[in-house]
Amino acid sequence: MIQTSVQRVTESEIPLRLIFDLPVTYPSCLPNLSVSSEKLTRAQCKELRDKLLDQACKHLSEPMIHDLLLWTEQNINSVIGDSIQDENHLLSAVTDDGTWTTLLHLDHMRAKNKYVRTVEKWTADLQLTGRLMFLSKLILILLQGGRSSIREYFVLQKTCKVDVDSSGKKCKEKMISVLCEVKLPSEHKRFPTFEVKEYSSFSELEKEFEVAGLSDIFTAFVPSLV
Repeated sequence: MIQTSVQRVTESEIPLRLIFDLPVTYPSCLPNLSVSSEKLTRAQCKELRDKLLDQACKHLSEPMIHDLLLWTEQNINSVIGDSIQDENHLLSAVTDDGTWTTLLHLDHMRAKNKYVRTVEKWTADLQLTGRLMFLSKLILILLQGGRSSIREYFVLQKTCKVDVDSSGKKCKEKMISVLCEVKLPSEHKRFPTFEVKEYSSFSELEKEFEVAGLSDIFTAFVPSLV
């Protein structure tokens, strides 16, 4: 945890609390990050956190905490804005984010148990719901939640060593594809939890999508993968 303060153009210094949770594979993997301040709105803290994660992606495989602190000091005004109008705009953008559904396709899992535990941890940390679905050799990940959280998940999926190669050496996920990303209608209910499920038949998998109101997604993207 780092407690610091930054100078805003139109105000006195703003106290900031930045909490970095460093995974074992840091800096090859992004840190988990939270931002809080008694003088910033929740929307502004979220905006600053999202921008810091974007910057962190540029420093993968190298120590980045100090660089992120310097970047915050230099860019705080452009990130959170200087007027009430800017703050209201950011707040409305966050509240209008809604719930998104993303369907991912994995080519394979060699270290299945470790891979599954990692996916479960990431979805729990990011408050995402959905399914990790297995049907014979078909592997799908369906994520539901805020778009920024889904984006963070995808960065983790692409940058952390989650599997092993044919020689048993830890490796990053290189064979993943995004099949679709859509915003759910406001009246649509998302999955309440994230679960790992194995299906014995194509029709059983189809039923899972149907019950969730996602038949259109299933029809458009899944049959061609089987």
